[in-house]
Order: sequence, then structure tokens, then C-alpha cells
Amino acid sequence: MKTLLICHAEAPIDREGLARWLASFSELVGIIELDELPDRKRKRVRKELERVGAIRFLDVLAFRLFYRLRLAAADAAWESDTLARLRAQHPNAGNPRVLRTPTPNSPEAEAFIKELAPDVMIARCKTLLAERIFSVPTVGTFVMHPGVCPEYRNAHGGFWALANDDLDKVGVTLLKIDKGIDTGPVYGYFTYPYDETRESHIVIQQRCLFDNLAAVRAKIEEVCAGRARSIDTRGRPSGEWGQPWLTRYLRWRRRARARARAGTRTSTSGPAAGKPEAAR
Repeated sequence: MKTLLICHAEAPIDREGLARWLASFSELVGIIELDELPDRKRKRVRKELERVGAIRFLDVLAFRLFYRLRLAAADAAWESDTLARLRAQHPNAGNPRVLRTPTPNSPEAEAFIKELAPDVMIARCKTLLAERIFSVPTVGTFVMHPGVCPEYRNAHGGFWALANDDLDKVGVTLLKIDKGIDTGPVYGYFTYPYDETRESHIVIQQRCLFDNLAAVRAKIEEVCAGRARSIDTRGRPSGEWGQPWLTRYLRWRRRARARARAGTRTSTSGPAAGKPEAAR
């Protein structure tokens, strides 16, 4: 199996950690490192502003500041420890070719992917891929989406499931990219017994993936062998979410503490990891 990884240059847990994981069971032929230009980030800001309006956007900005001051350091330490573990588990980093580009939809990226001809491409990026990009791999392009789809599509699905007290819908979805926003065929849900009182939403979101890499690998290999069946998600609610709000974060934390004091559930196994049933 030939694989190719698309990721952001400033995300070492993906750029190195996931790359080593892919190289452990496939021929990792290439990595596209995204070094986004300021204009792309400004476009995301404008889109979120249009989505939620000016007043609610202040809520988004307040959360960004709160996260930077209160949560970022601990999450960075967790990521550093996880990356060290991945290095130890997967010492062979392979010898992939690397392309650095501002966008995965650039002509250079398209030519790079076509030349390397991967069977599977893994997209870990914030940019929607054009069809001329995601359709190149022979098996398909896949995302490990941080949310249970179709209920929590687009950004920060794990955060919004927690904020909505939808505790059984906290997980990662393995899906094949199509023209929509996280609307392609779903091949698996992955989670773990997270603790909402002790772990940040970022750690929970990341552990849903990194604690389940063996199961994700098995599912990808099933897809490549033609043995995997997609999960029927017809008739389920579908939602497209955006950036976290400070007000919703604080409400979630209050409710999580209240559940802990009352002795009710603060940890859940969520949707069955890797099993082909719809999330409950």
C-alpha cells in the first residue's frame, strides 16, 4: 500500500507522529507540508464571522485568549509526550519525498500527488480539497475527522458534542472525502473512555485518534483490500459546526463538575471504536 500524508508544517504530531505511523505499515511515498499564507487565515476568520455574526465572534475570540492563557501549555506538554511515544513505537520514519506548499490545491501539489500515485491519501488539514486533488489516489483520500459524522461535521466536532452534553457522540470518524464537507462514506468511529473533568477538549479530541491508531490502521487495510463496508448514516441528524465559544466552554465545564459531584457519568466509551454500527 502506497500512502501520502497532507498536514500542516506547524503540527509535529501529524507531520512526524502520523508520518511514522503510516511508514510502519505502508510505503509512505510523500508528505505535503502546508505553510499557509496569512491571506488563507484571514479568509477563515471572515468565514467564521459570517457564520456567527459580530457579537458571537467576540465569544470565539474570548475563547482563543482563554485557551492560550489557561490550557495551551498543558495541551502542548501532552502532545510532546505523545509524539515521544510515537517516535519510540515507530522508529522508522521512512524516506518520503516532501513538498512544501501554501495550499493542498496548488498545481504543484496536484503534480506531486499524480507523480507519486498513492493508493491512499490521508488529509490532516483545514482546507477543503478540490476534486482534482482528492480523486487522484486509487483507493481514495481519507480524513480522521475530529467529530462523529454526520452529527458533528466541519470544525471542532468533539468540542461541540461535549458542549451539547452529547457525550456518546464524542469521537473520531474515518471517512472518505467527497465533494461535501465531511459527507463522504463513513468507515468507522473511534473513541476511548475519556474524562471530561480532567482532560481538555483538545486532548480528548486527539486521544480519540491516537489511542486508536491500531484500529484505524486495520480499517484502512480493510478498505484497501475491498473488505470494508461503509456505515449507513441515512436518516441521522447532520450538523455543520464552527469555532468554540467561551460561553459554551464554561457551561460544559460547570456541567461536567456537577456530574462529578452527583456521581453521574463523567467518562464514556462513546460510539463503539472501529465497529460498523451507527453511533448512538
